[in-house]
Amino acid sequence: MDEPNGEALWEGPEERPAERLDAAAPEAVRTDAGDADSAGEDAAGEDAAREVRAGEDAAEDASADPARAQSHRAGQRAPRPARRITSKDIEVLLLGGERTLKRREVAAAAGVSLYSARKLWRALGMPNFTDDDLAFTQAELEPLKVMPRLVREGKLTEEAAISVARAIGQMTDRMVVWQVEALVEDMISSQGMTDSEARVALLERLPDLVGPLEEMLVYSWHRQLAAGVQRLVVRAQAGLDSSEEGRDGTEDDAPLPLARAVGFADLVSYTSLSRRMNERTLAQLVQRFENRCSEIIAVGGGRLVKTIGDEVLYIAETPAAGAQIALALSKEFAEDEILPQCRVAMVWGRVLSRLGDIYGPTVNLAARLTAIAEPGQVLVDDVTAKALAGDERFVLEHREPEMVRGFGEIHPVALRHGTGPGIVLD
Repeated sequence: MDEPNGEALWEGPEERPAERLDAAAPEAVRTDAGDADSAGEDAAGEDAAREVRAGEDAAEDASADPARAQSHRAGQRAPRPARRITSKDIEVLLLGGERTLKRREVAAAAGVSLYSARKLWRALGMPNFTDDDLAFTQAELEPLKVMPRLVREGKLTEEAAISVARAIGQMTDRMVVWQVEALVEDMISSQGMTDSEARVALLERLPDLVGPLEEMLVYSWHRQLAAGVQRLVVRAQAGLDSSEEGRDGTEDDAPLPLARAVGFADLVSYTSLSRRMNERTLAQLVQRFENRCSEIIAVGGGRLVKTIGDEVLYIAETPAAGAQIALALSKEFAEDEILPQCRVAMVWGRVLSRLGDIYGPTVNLAARLTAIAEPGQVLVDDVTAKALAGDERFVLEHREPEMVRGFGEIHPVALRHGTGPGIVLD
Protein backbone atom coordinates (compact mmCIF):
# COMPACT_ATOMS: atom_id res chain seq x y z
CA MET A 1 0.00 0.00 0.00
CA ASP A 2 1.30 3.44 -0.88
CA GLU A 3 2.27 5.99 1.72
CA PRO A 4 0.11 9.13 2.10
CA ASN A 5 2.52 11.11 -0.07
CA GLY A 6 1.95 8.65 -2.89
CA GLU A 7 5.58 7.62 -3.27
CA ALA A 8 6.46 3.97 -3.74
CA LEU A 9 7.71 1.84 -0.90
CA TRP A 10 11.26 0.52 -0.83
CA GLU A 11 11.99 -2.59 -2.79
CA GLY A 12 14.71 -4.77 -1.30
CA PRO A 13 16.83 -7.67 -2.59
CA GLU A 14 13.79 -9.96 -2.28
CA GLU A 15 11.82 -7.55 -4.53
CA ARG A 16 8.98 -7.11 -2.12
CA PRO A 17 7.52 -4.02 -0.39
CA ALA A 18 8.95 -2.96 2.93
CA GLU A 19 8.33 -0.13 5.34
CA ARG A 20 9.77 3.29 4.58
CA LEU A 21 12.34 5.14 6.64
CA ASP A 22 9.65 7.66 7.49
CA ALA A 23 7.26 5.00 8.75
CA ALA A 24 7.81 5.56 12.46
CA ALA A 25 7.52 2.51 14.71
CA PRO A 26 9.05 3.46 18.07
CA GLU A 27 7.04 0.85 19.88
CA ALA A 28 7.95 -2.19 17.81
CA VAL A 29 10.51 -3.71 15.49
CA ARG A 30 9.09 -4.57 12.05
CA THR A 31 10.74 -7.19 9.86
CA ASP A 32 10.81 -8.32 6.26
CA ALA A 33 10.19 -11.77 4.80
CA GLY A 34 13.80 -12.74 5.33
CA ASP A 35 13.51 -12.31 9.12
CA ALA A 36 11.76 -14.68 11.50
CA ASP A 37 8.15 -13.78 12.25
CA SER A 38 6.61 -14.83 15.53
CA ALA A 39 3.62 -13.85 17.58
CA GLY A 40 5.80 -12.43 20.33
CA GLU A 41 8.03 -10.32 18.07
CA ASP A 42 6.21 -7.03 18.62
CA ALA A 43 6.56 -7.46 22.37
CA ALA A 44 10.22 -8.34 21.90
CA GLY A 45 10.65 -5.14 19.90
CA GLU A 46 9.13 -3.11 22.73
CA ASP A 47 11.45 -4.78 25.22
CA ALA A 48 14.43 -4.12 22.93
CA ALA A 49 13.59 -0.46 22.64
CA ARG A 50 13.21 -0.15 26.42
CA GLU A 51 16.57 -1.87 26.92
CA VAL A 52 18.20 0.56 24.51
CA ARG A 53 16.71 3.56 26.27
CA ALA A 54 17.86 2.16 29.61
CA GLY A 55 21.32 1.69 28.13
CA GLU A 56 21.33 5.30 26.96
CA ASP A 57 20.55 6.45 30.50
CA ALA A 58 23.25 4.22 31.91
CA ALA A 59 25.74 5.55 29.40
CA GLU A 60 25.44 8.99 30.97
CA ASP A 61 26.99 7.57 34.15
CA ALA A 62 29.94 6.01 32.36
CA SER A 63 32.43 8.64 33.44
CA ALA A 64 34.38 5.97 35.28
CA ASP A 65 35.09 4.37 31.92
CA PRO A 66 36.79 6.96 29.67
CA ALA A 67 36.51 4.74 26.60
CA ARG A 68 32.75 4.30 27.01
CA ALA A 69 32.27 8.02 27.58
CA GLN A 70 34.22 8.80 24.40
CA SER A 71 32.54 11.36 22.16
CA HIS A 72 32.80 11.39 18.36
CA ARG A 73 33.47 15.11 18.42
CA ALA A 74 37.01 16.22 17.67
CA GLY A 75 39.19 17.05 20.63
CA GLN A 76 37.31 14.85 23.13
CA ARG A 77 39.48 11.75 23.05
CA ALA A 78 39.72 9.15 25.79
CA PRO A 79 42.98 9.16 27.80
CA ARG A 80 45.54 6.76 26.40
CA PRO A 81 45.94 3.63 28.54
CA ALA A 82 49.35 2.86 30.01
CA ARG A 83 49.39 -0.62 28.50
CA ARG A 84 50.04 -1.28 24.82
CA ILE A 85 47.19 -0.11 22.66
CA THR A 86 45.29 -2.83 20.79
CA SER A 87 42.91 -2.73 17.85
CA LYS A 88 40.09 -3.26 20.36
CA ASP A 89 41.09 -0.05 22.14
CA ILE A 90 40.98 1.81 18.82
CA GLU A 91 37.53 0.44 18.06
CA VAL A 92 36.20 1.57 21.45
CA LEU A 93 37.76 4.99 20.90
CA LEU A 94 36.20 5.42 17.45
CA LEU A 95 32.80 3.85 18.10
CA GLY A 96 32.32 5.44 21.50
CA GLY A 97 32.19 2.28 23.58
CA GLU A 98 31.80 -1.48 23.54
CA ARG A 99 29.49 -3.19 21.06
CA THR A 100 26.53 -4.11 23.25
CA LEU A 101 23.52 -3.74 20.94
CA LYS A 102 22.00 -6.09 18.39
CA ARG A 103 20.56 -4.98 15.09
CA ARG A 104 16.92 -5.33 16.17
CA GLU A 105 17.55 -3.18 19.22
CA VAL A 106 19.09 -0.44 17.12
CA ALA A 107 16.31 -0.56 14.52
CA ALA A 108 13.71 -0.31 17.29
CA ALA A 109 15.49 2.64 18.87
CA ALA A 110 15.67 4.40 15.49
CA GLY A 111 11.96 3.79 14.95
CA VAL A 112 12.31 1.99 11.61
CA SER A 113 11.82 -1.54 10.38
CA LEU A 114 14.79 -3.87 10.44
CA TYR A 115 14.48 -4.10 6.67
CA SER A 116 14.84 -0.33 6.23
CA ALA A 117 17.65 -0.17 8.76
CA ARG A 118 19.55 -2.84 6.83
CA LYS A 119 19.21 -0.82 3.61
CA LEU A 120 20.75 2.18 5.34
CA TRP A 121 23.59 0.13 6.83
CA ARG A 122 24.38 -1.42 3.47
CA ALA A 123 24.45 2.02 1.86
CA LEU A 124 27.00 3.08 4.49
CA GLY A 125 29.11 0.03 3.58
CA MET A 126 28.53 -2.02 6.73
CA PRO A 127 28.67 -5.83 6.54
CA ASN A 128 25.66 -8.04 7.24
CA PHE A 129 24.94 -8.70 10.90
CA THR A 130 22.88 -11.55 12.30
CA ASP A 131 20.27 -11.24 15.04
CA ASP A 132 22.79 -12.58 17.54
CA ASP A 133 25.69 -10.26 16.71
CA LEU A 134 26.57 -7.51 19.17
CA ALA A 135 27.29 -5.05 16.38
CA PHE A 136 26.55 -1.53 17.64
CA THR A 137 27.40 0.76 20.53
CA GLN A 138 25.20 3.10 22.54
CA ALA A 139 27.05 6.07 21.03
CA GLU A 140 25.99 5.02 17.52
CA LEU A 141 22.27 5.34 18.19
CA GLU A 142 21.93 9.06 17.56
CA PRO A 143 23.94 9.15 14.30
CA LEU A 144 21.91 6.22 12.96
CA LYS A 145 18.68 8.16 13.58
CA VAL A 146 19.74 11.06 11.34
CA MET A 147 18.65 9.77 7.93
CA PRO A 148 15.27 8.39 9.09
CA ARG A 149 14.57 11.74 10.77
CA LEU A 150 15.36 13.69 7.60
CA VAL A 151 12.99 11.47 5.63
CA ARG A 152 10.19 11.80 8.18
CA GLU A 153 10.59 15.58 8.19
CA GLY A 154 10.29 15.65 4.41
CA LYS A 155 13.77 17.10 3.89
CA LEU A 156 14.93 14.06 1.91
CA THR A 157 13.16 11.31 0.01
CA GLU A 158 14.12 7.73 0.74
CA GLU A 159 15.99 7.52 -2.54
CA ALA A 160 17.97 10.67 -1.79
CA ALA A 161 18.73 9.53 1.76
CA ILE A 162 20.14 6.20 0.55
CA SER A 163 22.13 7.89 -2.22
CA VAL A 164 23.64 10.42 0.18
CA ALA A 165 24.44 7.65 2.68
CA ARG A 166 26.11 5.62 -0.05
CA ALA A 167 28.22 8.63 -1.05
CA ILE A 168 29.33 9.06 2.57
CA GLY A 169 30.13 5.36 2.94
CA GLN A 170 32.10 5.04 -0.28
CA MET A 171 34.05 8.27 0.05
CA THR A 172 35.00 7.74 3.69
CA ASP A 173 36.02 4.15 2.98
CA ARG A 174 38.42 5.28 0.27
CA MET A 175 39.65 8.14 2.44
CA VAL A 176 40.42 5.86 5.39
CA VAL A 177 42.39 3.41 3.22
CA TRP A 178 44.34 6.30 1.71
CA GLN A 179 45.14 7.87 5.09
CA VAL A 180 46.21 4.61 6.75
CA GLU A 181 48.47 3.67 3.85
CA ALA A 182 49.97 7.19 3.80
CA LEU A 183 50.78 7.00 7.51
CA VAL A 184 52.25 3.50 7.17
CA GLU A 185 54.37 4.49 4.19
CA ASP A 186 55.64 7.54 6.06
CA MET A 187 56.80 5.44 9.01
CA ILE A 188 58.50 2.99 6.66
CA SER A 189 60.43 5.72 4.83
CA SER A 190 61.18 8.05 7.75
CA GLN A 191 61.82 5.55 10.55
CA GLY A 192 63.13 2.52 8.69
CA MET A 193 60.31 0.24 9.87
CA THR A 194 59.10 -2.80 8.02
CA ASP A 195 55.56 -2.75 6.72
CA SER A 196 54.27 -4.97 9.53
CA GLU A 197 56.11 -2.94 12.19
CA ALA A 198 54.61 0.30 10.86
CA ARG A 199 51.08 -1.09 10.95
CA VAL A 200 51.47 -2.14 14.58
CA ALA A 201 53.05 1.22 15.50
CA LEU A 202 50.12 3.03 13.89
CA LEU A 203 47.87 1.77 16.68
CA GLU A 204 49.91 3.77 19.19
CA ARG A 205 49.68 6.92 17.09
CA LEU A 206 46.00 6.88 16.19
CA PRO A 207 44.57 8.12 19.53
CA ASP A 208 46.50 11.36 19.09
CA LEU A 209 45.45 11.71 15.44
CA VAL A 210 41.72 10.95 15.52
CA GLY A 211 40.61 14.37 16.80
CA PRO A 212 42.80 16.50 14.50
CA LEU A 213 41.96 14.38 11.44
CA GLU A 214 38.25 14.67 12.23
CA GLU A 215 38.58 18.45 12.47
CA MET A 216 40.28 18.58 9.08
CA LEU A 217 37.64 16.31 7.57
CA VAL A 218 34.77 18.53 8.70
CA TYR A 219 36.62 21.69 7.64
CA SER A 220 37.40 20.27 4.21
CA TRP A 221 33.79 19.13 3.74
CA HIS A 222 32.54 22.63 4.48
CA ARG A 223 34.98 24.14 1.99
CA GLN A 224 34.16 21.58 -0.69
CA LEU A 225 30.42 22.04 -0.21
CA ALA A 226 30.75 25.81 -0.47
CA ALA A 227 32.76 25.47 -3.68
CA GLY A 228 30.39 22.81 -5.00
CA VAL A 229 27.35 25.04 -4.52
CA GLN A 230 29.00 27.74 -6.62
CA ARG A 231 30.21 25.30 -9.26
CA LEU A 232 27.17 23.05 -9.56
CA VAL A 233 24.35 25.50 -8.84
CA VAL A 234 25.22 29.18 -9.14
CA ARG A 235 27.47 29.01 -12.23
CA ALA A 236 25.87 26.01 -13.95
CA GLN A 237 23.67 28.05 -16.30
CA ALA A 238 26.53 30.35 -17.26
CA GLY A 239 28.50 27.30 -18.34
CA LEU A 240 25.64 25.98 -20.43
CA ASP A 241 25.22 29.36 -22.11
CA SER A 242 28.91 29.57 -22.98
CA SER A 243 28.91 26.01 -24.32
CA GLU A 244 26.43 27.00 -27.06
CA GLU A 245 29.23 28.63 -29.04
CA GLY A 246 30.18 26.57 -32.07
CA ARG A 247 27.31 24.09 -31.59
CA ASP A 248 24.01 23.61 -33.40
CA GLY A 249 22.17 21.57 -30.75
CA THR A 250 22.37 18.23 -32.57
CA GLU A 251 25.45 17.00 -30.70
CA ASP A 252 25.22 13.75 -28.72
CA ASP A 253 25.83 15.57 -25.44
CA ALA A 254 23.26 18.36 -26.05
CA PRO A 255 20.70 17.07 -23.49
CA LEU A 256 23.23 16.78 -20.66
CA PRO A 257 23.00 19.37 -17.86
CA LEU A 258 26.54 20.57 -17.13
CA ALA A 259 29.07 22.24 -19.43
CA ARG A 260 32.61 21.27 -18.51
CA ALA A 261 36.11 21.01 -19.88
CA VAL A 262 37.00 17.32 -19.48
CA GLY A 263 40.64 16.28 -19.47
CA PHE A 264 42.64 13.07 -19.24
CA ALA A 265 46.35 12.65 -18.52
CA ASP A 266 47.94 9.25 -19.07
CA LEU A 267 51.50 8.24 -18.17
CA VAL A 268 53.47 6.80 -21.08
CA SER A 269 54.88 3.24 -20.73
CA TYR A 270 53.41 2.80 -17.27
CA THR A 271 52.66 -0.91 -17.78
CA SER A 272 56.22 -1.81 -18.76
CA LEU A 273 57.62 0.36 -15.96
CA SER A 274 55.42 -1.29 -13.35
CA ARG A 275 56.71 -4.74 -14.31
CA ARG A 276 60.28 -3.68 -13.55
CA MET A 277 59.53 -2.04 -10.19
CA ASN A 278 59.08 -3.50 -6.75
CA GLU A 279 55.92 -2.76 -4.82
CA ARG A 280 57.30 0.16 -2.83
CA THR A 281 58.90 1.91 -5.82
CA LEU A 282 55.72 1.54 -7.84
CA ALA A 283 53.67 2.99 -4.98
CA GLN A 284 56.01 5.99 -4.77
CA LEU A 285 55.75 6.58 -8.53
CA VAL A 286 51.95 6.49 -8.47
CA GLN A 287 51.85 8.76 -5.43
CA ARG A 288 54.21 11.25 -7.08
CA PHE A 289 52.06 11.25 -10.22
CA GLU A 290 48.83 11.79 -8.27
CA ASN A 291 50.34 14.50 -6.09
CA ARG A 292 51.64 16.47 -9.06
CA CYS A 293 48.33 16.17 -10.89
CA SER A 294 46.32 17.18 -7.82
CA GLU A 295 48.41 20.31 -7.28
CA ILE A 296 48.23 21.46 -10.90
CA ILE A 297 44.51 20.80 -11.23
CA ALA A 298 43.70 22.57 -7.96
CA VAL A 299 45.88 25.63 -8.73
CA GLY A 300 44.33 25.78 -12.19
CA GLY A 301 40.84 25.96 -10.72
CA GLY A 302 39.78 22.48 -11.81
CA ARG A 303 38.61 19.42 -9.94
CA LEU A 304 40.25 16.01 -9.88
CA VAL A 305 37.42 13.56 -10.55
CA LYS A 306 39.37 10.33 -10.10
CA THR A 307 42.68 8.57 -10.61
CA ILE A 308 42.96 5.16 -12.24
CA GLY A 309 46.52 3.95 -11.71
CA ASP A 310 48.46 5.75 -14.43
CA GLU A 311 45.63 8.04 -15.50
CA VAL A 312 43.77 11.03 -14.06
CA LEU A 313 40.43 12.50 -15.06
CA TYR A 314 39.73 16.16 -14.29
CA ILE A 315 37.16 18.82 -15.13
CA ALA A 316 37.22 22.62 -15.30
CA GLU A 317 34.48 25.22 -15.71
CA THR A 318 35.81 26.91 -18.86
CA PRO A 319 37.66 25.72 -21.96
CA ALA A 320 40.54 28.08 -21.17
CA ALA A 321 40.95 26.72 -17.63
CA GLY A 322 40.85 23.16 -18.94
CA ALA A 323 43.47 23.99 -21.60
CA GLN A 324 45.79 25.68 -19.08
CA ILE A 325 45.64 22.61 -16.84
CA ALA A 326 46.30 20.27 -19.78
CA LEU A 327 49.38 22.23 -20.85
CA ALA A 328 50.69 22.43 -17.29
CA LEU A 329 50.33 18.68 -16.82
CA SER A 330 52.19 17.97 -20.04
CA LYS A 331 54.97 20.39 -19.14
CA GLU A 332 55.33 19.08 -15.59
CA PHE A 333 55.91 15.48 -16.61
CA ALA A 334 58.14 16.37 -19.54
CA GLU A 335 60.48 18.04 -17.02
CA ASP A 336 60.16 15.49 -14.21
CA GLU A 337 63.35 13.48 -13.64
CA ILE A 338 61.55 10.43 -12.28
CA LEU A 339 58.18 10.18 -13.99
CA PRO A 340 57.77 9.46 -17.72
CA GLN A 341 56.03 11.85 -20.07
CA CYS A 342 52.27 11.80 -20.36
CA ARG A 343 49.66 12.05 -23.07
CA VAL A 344 46.95 14.64 -22.43
CA ALA A 345 43.63 15.44 -24.07
CA MET A 346 40.89 17.94 -23.25
CA VAL A 347 37.37 18.35 -24.64
CA TRP A 348 34.83 21.12 -23.97
CA GLY A 349 31.29 19.78 -23.87
CA ARG A 350 28.44 18.66 -21.66
CA VAL A 351 28.44 15.94 -19.05
CA LEU A 352 26.24 14.17 -16.55
CA SER A 353 27.55 14.28 -12.97
CA ARG A 354 26.47 11.36 -10.79
CA LEU A 355 27.91 9.39 -7.88
CA GLY A 356 31.01 11.59 -7.77
CA ASP A 357 31.88 10.73 -11.37
CA ILE A 358 31.07 12.19 -14.79
CA TYR A 359 29.55 10.53 -17.84
CA GLY A 360 28.71 11.25 -21.44
CA PRO A 361 30.17 11.45 -24.96
CA THR A 362 32.46 14.32 -23.95
CA VAL A 363 34.23 12.06 -21.44
CA ASN A 364 34.53 9.24 -23.97
CA LEU A 365 35.95 11.52 -26.66
CA ALA A 366 38.56 12.92 -24.28
CA ALA A 367 39.65 9.37 -23.46
CA ARG A 368 39.89 8.46 -27.16
CA LEU A 369 41.97 11.56 -27.92
CA THR A 370 44.33 10.71 -25.08
CA ALA A 371 44.97 7.30 -26.63
CA ILE A 372 46.04 8.77 -29.99
CA ALA A 373 48.15 11.63 -28.57
CA GLU A 374 51.93 11.45 -28.82
CA PRO A 375 54.04 11.42 -25.62
CA GLY A 376 54.22 14.98 -24.30
CA GLN A 377 51.42 16.16 -26.60
CA VAL A 378 48.07 17.77 -25.76
CA LEU A 379 45.12 17.15 -28.10
CA VAL A 380 41.69 18.79 -28.31
CA ASP A 381 38.81 18.27 -30.73
CA ASP A 382 37.73 20.80 -33.35
CA VAL A 383 34.79 22.13 -31.29
CA THR A 384 37.11 22.81 -28.36
CA ALA A 385 39.65 24.39 -30.73
CA LYS A 386 36.97 26.83 -31.93
CA ALA A 387 36.23 27.79 -28.33
CA LEU A 388 39.95 28.52 -27.74
CA ALA A 389 40.58 30.27 -31.07
CA GLY A 390 41.68 33.87 -30.72
CA ASP A 391 43.06 33.38 -27.22
CA GLU A 392 46.75 34.36 -27.38
CA ARG A 393 47.57 32.02 -24.52
CA PHE A 394 47.14 29.05 -26.85
CA VAL A 395 48.56 27.89 -30.17
CA LEU A 396 46.42 25.45 -32.19
CA GLU A 397 47.82 23.12 -34.86
CA HIS A 398 45.34 21.05 -36.86
CA ARG A 399 46.27 17.44 -37.51
CA GLU A 400 45.08 14.99 -40.14
CA PRO A 401 41.62 13.51 -39.51
CA GLU A 402 41.56 10.16 -37.75
CA MET A 403 39.01 7.40 -37.36
CA VAL A 404 38.16 6.93 -33.69
CA ARG A 405 36.11 4.06 -32.34
CA GLY A 406 32.61 5.16 -31.44
CA PHE A 407 32.98 8.59 -33.07
CA GLY A 408 33.99 7.92 -36.67
CA GLU A 409 36.19 10.57 -38.27
CA ILE A 410 37.36 13.30 -35.94
CA HIS A 411 39.66 16.28 -36.46
CA PRO A 412 42.22 16.38 -33.62
CA VAL A 413 44.01 19.63 -32.92
CA ALA A 414 47.37 19.85 -31.12
CA LEU A 415 47.41 22.44 -28.34
CA ARG A 416 50.59 24.31 -27.42
CA HIS A 417 51.41 27.14 -25.04
CA GLY A 418 51.20 30.67 -26.41
CA THR A 419 51.77 33.91 -24.49
CA GLY A 420 51.49 34.43 -20.76
CA PRO A 421 52.90 32.49 -17.81
CA GLY A 422 50.34 29.69 -17.72
CA ILE A 423 49.76 27.92 -14.41
CA VAL A 424 52.45 28.78 -11.88
CA LEU A 425 52.98 26.51 -8.87
CA ASP A 426 54.28 28.18 -5.71
